[in-house]
Amino acid sequence: MNPSLTTQQQRVLDYLKAEHRKNGLIPTTRDIQKHFKFASQTAAMSHLRALERKKVIERIPEKARAIIFLDEHYREEIVDIPVYGQIAAGMASEVEQEKEGCISIDVASIGIPRSARTFALKVRGHSMIDAHICHGDTVILEFREPRNGDIVAALIDGETTLKRYLVKNGKPFLRAENEEFPDLVPARELIIQGVLVALLRKAA
Repeated sequence: MNPSLTTQQQRVLDYLKAEHRKNGLIPTTRDIQKHFKFASQTAAMSHLRALERKKVIERIPEKARAIIFLDEHYREEIVDIPVYGQIAAGMASEVEQEKEGCISIDVASIGIPRSARTFALKVRGHSMIDAHICHGDTVILEFREPRNGDIVAALIDGETTLKRYLVKNGKPFLRAENEEFPDLVPARELIIQGVLVALLRKAA
């Protein structure tokens, strides 16, 4: 136990860490309020502010649920990543581009800097099952140029899909990780929207 913390502050800190280890997410103030049966979210926020004053966490400005744990043995950098609807891991289809909130993850654990431009999409379909990407998973993608063999979110002839990016004889195309699905060769355009950097899966 950190000697500078009250018993309740330590419990809140332990809860934040436990939920992050379990789910890869930082609890909201409403989650904290519900878990500890606080009278209001204001009480939860007060504990977060106290933890910040005592320098065991740092909240990143303009990112409501972004937290860095400053403990010597638990130093992780938690940031919010926007979720933009679903992406087909089946035949190409239109993807919903409305923002559906954020997920909070430790970017250091997936090997990308905090400055990286990332976003998340929920997977729909089974065409990437042999790459262990399943229906209902959430993929984290980075805005950057793809390399041959990367798994990407791509706009191909006006439709968006999640596939492996390959180049043969100088010509790019997309390949599923499921032998039941054909390769996708662009007739007009192939625009890479993001490169896969991490996969999140809810525990059963």
